[in-house]
Amino acid sequence: MKVMKFGGTSVGKPERMHQVAQLITKTDEPTIVVLSALSGTTNALVEIGTYISKGERNTAKECIDKLHAHYESFIKELARSEAAYVKAKAIVTEHFEFLNIILRISFSEALSKDILAQGELLSTKLFCVYLEQRGIDHMLLPALEFMSIDANDEPQVGSIKVKLSQLLKQHSDKKLFITQGYICRNARGEVDNLKRGGSDYSASLIAAAIQASVCEIWTDIDGMHNNDPRVVNKTVPVEQLSFDEAAELAYFGAKILHPASIWPAQMYKVPVKLLNTMQPEAKGTTIEEEASSIGAKAVAAKDGIYAIRVKSSRMLLAYGFLRKIFEVFEKYRTSIDMITTSEVAVSLTIDNATQLKDILKELEPLGTVEVEENYTIVSVVGNEIAKEKDVLTKLFQSISTIPVRMVSYGGSPHNVSLLVPSASKTETLKLLNKGIFGL
Repeated sequence: MKVMKFGGTSVGKPERMHQVAQLITKTDEPTIVVLSALSGTTNALVEIGTYISKGERNTAKECIDKLHAHYESFIKELARSEAAYVKAKAIVTEHFEFLNIILRISFSEALSKDILAQGELLSTKLFCVYLEQRGIDHMLLPALEFMSIDANDEPQVGSIKVKLSQLLKQHSDKKLFITQGYICRNARGEVDNLKRGGSDYSASLIAAAIQASVCEIWTDIDGMHNNDPRVVNKTVPVEQLSFDEAAELAYFGAKILHPASIWPAQMYKVPVKLLNTMQPEAKGTTIEEEASSIGAKAVAAKDGIYAIRVKSSRMLLAYGFLRKIFEVFEKYRTSIDMITTSEVAVSLTIDNATQLKDILKELEPLGTVEVEENYTIVSVVGNEIAKEKDVLTKLFQSISTIPVRMVSYGGSPHNVSLLVPSASKTETLKLLNKGIFGL
């Protein structure tokens, strides 16, 4: 059995849903199809929830009506028979009645999660209507019946495996299953989600739970590129990556794959393929256990970085100084991306400033604290990168004009990270593309 996940752009238009139907019926292997919400829907639902939380219910109503009109237009093109259109319209009406009802309900965090779930519920139900119209045998597997997270928002892989296996056994005569990405239930049994990019995570968790032959992630780009194609003109797809390489690229900014989606597949040794819905014949990128070669494979950039320096004249040989710094960030559940040390100072970076004010207050007794913002981490990723002849020489020679703030290498053998001003990001990516990859 395999897993095929399709993102918002892959199902964002009726003709693309038609194309997805063609792709999932080309294989004889039993398949679980994971769908995201139609492109733009989640952003619209976030906006609706925000307006309701502010008490701006008239504006929220306008947003609901606008989204409703979009879905009405969508189903007119999706459904090609009167019977299919009637079913699709009933589904859309039901979900938008819910959104209109919540305008009269007191806002809460739980209600916000219910609002966000509507996108995936709509996309999967409408896709099933289209499959039924085409006479394609299938079964809708509601993700809320098997996908769950614990009190720490971590997926319960064991529970997911048991519940999903039971559902599949109940429908052993079926070969095609449709389910929702992103949504789940939390430890209280409430509707919740796996956060942004969570449909990739859902697909990987499902693939791990069923020990899938492969987990295919279908998007609108032909695999993981060696650089950001939105910024750099000359980029090429990377044909093969190890799980470690892909995890580094995803964490440090490669947008095609959600960072969390690597570890379930890696843990259960399920190959992941990144493929293009619009160019299904393209090879894409295969992610598996072992790397195909050593050396640099790709460059990724992560924006919104804050650089923090803690300077203390008492640090020299001071036992426990680093521990005290790390404890502050642990207390406020804020991850550190890069860190460098000298005899009297520690410099580190974070990408989440939500708790920054409290963090700085607790760091002050340890020494002088300085904060700089508007930085970007640019990471050059590859298997045992420094073992490739001259790669570090090429790297630093190519960016000789860039004002690099920090350099990190050694924490991982697969990554050299540079902290540069965000204003220098584009130039840095272009210089690295030419200097390392000759493009």
